[in-house]
Parts: sequence; structure tokens; C-alpha cells
Amino acid sequence: MIFVFAVNIFVIALTVMIHYEFLHQITLFMPQMTIRHRFRIVMGVFVALTAHAVEVWIFALSFFLMHNAEGWGYLDGNFNGTFMDCVYFSFTSYTTLGTGDIVPNGDLRYLTGLESLVGLVLITWSASFLYLEMTRYWDED
Repeated sequence: MIFVFAVNIFVIALTVMIHYEFLHQITLFMPQMTIRHRFRIVMGVFVALTAHAVEVWIFALSFFLMHNAEGWGYLDGNFNGTFMDCVYFSFTSYTTLGTGDIVPNGDLRYLTGLESLVGLVLITWSASFLYLEMTRYWDED
């Protein structure tokens, strides 16, 4: 159980640090952009969406590796074992949509629940970040 906990913490730490770096880099880059201020916000949205997609794919890779490894549990239901099925499952977990057509079993359940929590926090972080950037640049044109 300790190993499961450690792997889950590693995946979460990796995604949080990636999100931080994406937001930090766009914060540094926004003032240097030579485009209209409102388009800076659009760029911020695209960067945030890209960060979320990268994070979903990291969770998907974790699900894929755990599903194919012995002792981690498995994904069941409308699932044929492909990596793209893991990406789909990860997107539904990260966004807390949770359609229920793919069901985690065993220790994969812990990472699924944690991904939903992490997704909720990181999506909220992006929304807060974009709001602050909008208040900074929105009326400068």
C-alpha cells in the first residue's frame, strides 16, 4: 500500500509542477507579447488548455501502465485496453465528468479519485489565474 501511495503522490506532484510551470511561463511571457492586450488573454486560455491536456495524458499513461502491470488493478467495462481508452478515461476523471462506462478496479481506484480532485483544483487554479490576467490587461486597449 505504501508503494501505491508513493506512485500516486509522484503522479500528482508531477502534474501540479507542470501546471505551475505552464502558468509561470505564460505570466513571464504575457507582458512581452506585442499583440493586443485582449489577445494575450486568449493566449493564456490556450496555454492553460494545453497544460490541462498534458496533465490528462500523464494520468492516462499512469492508468495504462498500471492496467498492464500486475497487482495494480484494471479498467473494466467499455474498455479494450488501448492507450486512447486510457486517455478518454483520464479526461472524464480529470474533468469530474465520470460517465461510468469505464470502471476502475483495485488500486487504480485511488488514482482515479485523486485525479478528479487534482483536476478540480488545477482547473480552478487556471480560472483564477485567467481572471487575474483579465483584470490586468482587459481595459488597456
